[in-house]
Amino acid sequence: MFKTEFHETTTATPEQYVAGLTDFGPGRAKLFGNSADGYLEVHSMGTTEADVTEGSGGVWERLHYDWSDPDRVVLTTTDSNAWGGASGHTYTFTRNPDGTTDIDYVVVREGKNFKGRLLAFLFGHGGRSKLEKAFAGSVKAIEARSYQPTAADGPRRTASIPA
Repeated sequence: MFKTEFHETTTATPEQYVAGLTDFGPGRAKLFGNSADGYLEVHSMGTTEADVTEGSGGVWERLHYDWSDPDRVVLTTTDSNAWGGASGHTYTFTRNPDGTTDIDYVVVREGKNFKGRLLAFLFGHGGRSKLEKAFAGSVKAIEARSYQPTAADGPRRTASIPA
């Protein structure tokens, strides 16, 4: 199993970051490089949760998104061709007095087969920097888009793209 934590400070508010994180429309890969349009499928969507399949490079996972807590978003892996067990992502937001937001991001990768175990091993032995770069890139991309939260901080665009 591979677990790692990242930290970024952003000018985006938690609501703006959540709006970007829950924007499941075309072009998602510009925000999240590991979420290629060809893999993206929105199975269900609510005001504070979603069931989405996404991935890239031959690895996909179905995630349950929960953003019911305004200071935390939890993505739980419910199915995947590589990940199982405790796999998922957690974003925790802290508002700073200067108007910035600290984002603490935790990634857990538990391989459920040879492919997943190999990828988890690689992440733990040099691949962590790829995840860190992807996270920092998503923060910058969301800042650049200046998302405006919607009513009840719900999702922005909800497209379902065939896999």
